[in-house]
Amino acid sequence: MIKDTSTQIETPQQQVTSSTQSIYAVYLIFILLLAYTFSFIDRQILSLLVEPMKRDLGISDTQMSLLQGLSFALFYTLMGLPLGRLADSKSRRGIIAWSIFIWSLMTAACGLAKSYGALFFARMGVGVGEAGLSPAAYSLIADSVQKKHLAKAISVYTMGIYLGGGLALIVGGMVIQWASEFSSITLPIIGDVYPWQAVFLAVGLPGLLLVPLLYTLKEPARPQVQQQAVPVADVISFFKHNKKTVLLHNFGAALASVAGYGALAWVPSYLIRVHGMSGGEVGLAFGLIVLFCGAGGVIVGGILADKRFKAGQTDAKMRVAMWAMILGIIPTLLYPLISDLHIVLVILAVSTFFANFMMGLGPAAIQEVVPSNMRGQFSALYLFIVNLIGLGLGPTLVALSTDYIFGSPEMVGYSLLLVTSLAMAGSAILLGKCLPHYRKTLASLAQ
Repeated sequence: MIKDTSTQIETPQQQVTSSTQSIYAVYLIFILLLAYTFSFIDRQILSLLVEPMKRDLGISDTQMSLLQGLSFALFYTLMGLPLGRLADSKSRRGIIAWSIFIWSLMTAACGLAKSYGALFFARMGVGVGEAGLSPAAYSLIADSVQKKHLAKAISVYTMGIYLGGGLALIVGGMVIQWASEFSSITLPIIGDVYPWQAVFLAVGLPGLLLVPLLYTLKEPARPQVQQQAVPVADVISFFKHNKKTVLLHNFGAALASVAGYGALAWVPSYLIRVHGMSGGEVGLAFGLIVLFCGAGGVIVGGILADKRFKAGQTDAKMRVAMWAMILGIIPTLLYPLISDLHIVLVILAVSTFFANFMMGLGPAAIQEVVPSNMRGQFSALYLFIVNLIGLGLGPTLVALSTDYIFGSPEMVGYSLLLVTSLAMAGSAILLGKCLPHYRKTLASLAQ
């Protein structure tokens, strides 16, 4: 008997269509990656400006940490919830375009601030702007790529964290090195500003150039049922039936984020205070670590998870993330205890690699484990929890440990050891507990 294989072979027209869709998906992810990169340049540049800003504004580590974390995270998380709901029924590219416009202007406004209060307000504005990006971007990606490639696709998008963070450190370090020769800089119309203010203006305004690119993207067609926002009662019902999956996943990711954002905020100051590096040297060294090891971790995590998923391991995203947390604890405990700078940088690179697997796998898991017409809202809930805890508390917990437990700015390395290692251990425990509930939710969605 001859086996009918006609349904297994694509016609030339289908192959062309599939190829065109793949090319467009790559373009879409590239534009969204570019947007995420700019958002993290604007967000992360502050970590390299800690010392000059403390000097010029007369503030403590704890006050500085509130600029890095809470001022941004509070409004970033709160605004993410309504914007995530909008992303489930309105134009996602429009939401992203307006978000870029707002956060770029508010980053530039940080460069015009003359007081701590004005700077705090401008940082809140950056948070409001950036809140609309990721829920809409996750939803666009999930509707534009095949499920078997979802972890890699979202991991590539998540590389924006490391490209933006790394470039902020590298380019920012170069600018700071140049600007350190001046006590103030005179700009047209604006007048005299501190060098760190000029840095904010330099990184904020170019983001406006991205806005027109968003309108080259297509808004994927949605089923008729998704033309209207899904009733809130349905969202609440799904959450109630799957709350262990959602909460264990989200809080596990949040603790991983505490470690990641705590390190991003305070490793530059640790290298300056403890190892005597200059701002420019730290920008280059730590910037390269973030750029290559952070991005490498998120991409390798996505590839490993997709391979395990194809092999039949339905909980692969959570399992790979859990093991990365476990393996990452060891270098995280070591680097603050070592005096040789070269060894410190090598171990810090290994710690950064493992600590960032979750940054891509966490949002990819959300797209997989919730109904398609709720992705924006559950992505926003995920970002709310992860960023309120991770970004809101990570930098501040390190600063509080430095100011009130160890009592000296030079002890920031021990604060990093304490906060980041405990956070990673807690993350691994919660992700491990999530595994059976995650599999159960996936099975219920497949029915």
